[in-house]
Amino acid sequence: MVGTKIKKHILAIDQGTTGSRAILFDAAGRAVASAYREFKQYFPKPGWVEHDASEIWRSCEAVIRQTVKKSGVRPGEILAIGITNQRETTVLWDRKTSRPVHRAIVWQCRRTADLCRKLKRHEPYIHRHTGLVLDPYFSGTKVRWLLDHVPGLRARAAKGHIAFGTIDSWLIWKLTGGRSHVTDLTNASRTLLLNIRTKKWDPKLLRIFGASAKVLPELRPSGSIFGTTQNIAGLPAGIPIAGVMGDQQAALYGQGCYEAGASKNTYGTGCFIVLNTGKKLITSKDGLLTTLACDFKGRPVYALEGSVFIAGAVVQWLRDGLRVIKNSSDTEKAIGDLKDTGGVYVVPAFVGLGAPYWKSDARGLIAGITRGTSAAHLIRACLESIAYQTRDVFDIMQKAFGRPIRELKVDGGACKNNLLMQFQADILKARIFRPKIIELTARGVAHLAGVTMGLWEKSHDLKKQHRIDRMFVPSMNPAVRSRLYKGWLRAVRRTMLP
Repeated sequence: MVGTKIKKHILAIDQGTTGSRAILFDAAGRAVASAYREFKQYFPKPGWVEHDASEIWRSCEAVIRQTVKKSGVRPGEILAIGITNQRETTVLWDRKTSRPVHRAIVWQCRRTADLCRKLKRHEPYIHRHTGLVLDPYFSGTKVRWLLDHVPGLRARAAKGHIAFGTIDSWLIWKLTGGRSHVTDLTNASRTLLLNIRTKKWDPKLLRIFGASAKVLPELRPSGSIFGTTQNIAGLPAGIPIAGVMGDQQAALYGQGCYEAGASKNTYGTGCFIVLNTGKKLITSKDGLLTTLACDFKGRPVYALEGSVFIAGAVVQWLRDGLRVIKNSSDTEKAIGDLKDTGGVYVVPAFVGLGAPYWKSDARGLIAGITRGTSAAHLIRACLESIAYQTRDVFDIMQKAFGRPIRELKVDGGACKNNLLMQFQADILKARIFRPKIIELTARGVAHLAGVTMGLWEKSHDLKKQHRIDRMFVPSMNPAVRSRLYKGWLRAVRRTMLP
């Protein structure tokens, strides 16, 4: 493609739940420079979680400038931009002023649990046409809450004055100076408003959630041109935004899972197990989600997903809430030679339980405490909870797919923990492959943007960039595996008691 001989860098914006990151990649897929900035989390009521969308944008501006400056690469040498983002988090903004009308409602927020109960009669239609469950997790109920609770907003929306978007749409709007109001199909498939069979906004779903079609972004495949920069964030005008994916689909792509049967687990704030099922739409009756991912060229394919709400966030709780560790990386050291939890289980249902239970009113629980329980036992139990929650999803995913999954690719911050990864391999009875580069959401969307622009033309051009750091092989006695997991299931059941 014209221009790729001179412009060989891809800028990836990875907008996450707790912070924003920018990484500049070269044509060999190497990270030339990066920057990261956290932003404030708002908890106005128990179970409510909000972000300031304007602060998110400012954090992205800052990390873009820092990354380009650190790299020494001239902004004019950037071929394209890729965006990956926390999914489901919902922003409504004024089209004229580009100002959000309310803080963004975060995917973790449970404020719409009562609304979900009121809409229960619509759940069969919702599940059949979206592949999702009716849960506060997704964007549709958040849109309706905003329209119902912000004075005058519904009337403004009906007149076409308001725009809705997940974080990708908000960033595209800002980068293009308000010229592009678009989203990709992977993000759209998480809104409860998209029919994943037709891959179009569904009129009946819009009626159920009280949303006007006038607020919706335009739909495009993940590998598309979503707009061009307009002298924003220190970037020149005209850089195309050429790849957009929700964070978990980006991690799937970054792991090279372009084909049916490939799976990955991302250990971030939450834990997200995704299996590419290709052109086959598989509907789960056991709590898995059917969602959209993309193939090598960025065209839509189907995937099964299990969404665990609290994974790395349980380690943040140990650090910030209980203060039993100073840094998230201290967990292995804090446990020392401790071989087990002493019978302690932690079920981190801080914002309810996600897949496969979908119990928004479940609350966290610590079980099995004795006089001999120490902080180290609690820390280990928190780590093991991440692996147990993954098993909850993994078993059901194998059943839905119809054949065993013998290996799982992993990424995200918590996968650096060797103790957790070995326990994960043991409790799943599957091999775990950890890559040398674990921040794969950014690399995934950078790869897709490069493919869209012709920088990389064949899948093997990217697969040779995938290097394994370590493989974890299961070694646990089957009887021990069974006993430990049964104990976990008993603890989970207790979180659901009235």
